[in-house]
Amino acid sequence: MTRVLGFLRSLLDARALLHSLRILHFYNYSHVQQVRRMTIERGVRLAPNVSVRNGERVEIRAFAHIGERVSLWAGDRTGRIEIGEHSLIGPGTFLTAANYETLPDIVIDSQPKREADIVIGNDVWVGANSVVLPGVTIGDSTIVGAGSVVTKSLPAGALAAGVPAKVIGRRGESARSGHAVQADRPGRNDRTDADGTGRRSGSHPAGGQ
Repeated sequence: MTRVLGFLRSLLDARALLHSLRILHFYNYSHVQQVRRMTIERGVRLAPNVSVRNGERVEIRAFAHIGERVSLWAGDRTGRIEIGEHSLIGPGTFLTAANYETLPDIVIDSQPKREADIVIGNDVWVGANSVVLPGVTIGDSTIVGAGSVVTKSLPAGALAAGVPAKVIGRRGESARSGHAVQADRPGRNDRTDADGTGRRSGSHPAGGQ
């Protein structure tokens, strides 16, 4: 009974209701509205908690799969993000087409931004919790290990990992000794319809399927 009363008090707490409205507004701003501005081809799977900025400069091609908690932040002015066909972007990965400069004597939030396109090729697998920075092109069929920071472009068919990410082998070969590539795949059932409604058919552990 005590728990029930506590739950009812929470429901009637104006602060909780206000915070719920703020969360709903943020979700609409960071996902629903942005997804409607994106170019999304057929068969794309997009987790319902993907964070997007400047969706009009984000293009996802056919049958790509974007995992949960991925951030796709295009630039405010010109920086685009393009993700190729049948590519997988693992959970928690952050792609940003804009970055602050580091000029002396200017506080960081007042620094000018450098924008450059990110281009992810076809059949690319970017492992969970990786970061891809402005100006990076990842060639077709490349695999990027989980937790990598990609600061420079990677060739087609490569295995890459590390901070910063470096080529450690070729797809179809074993990675060089001491550099295991682990790329957690998004779950098959996490998706948002292209209309941005947030409907989903299931969830998955971080490791995916």
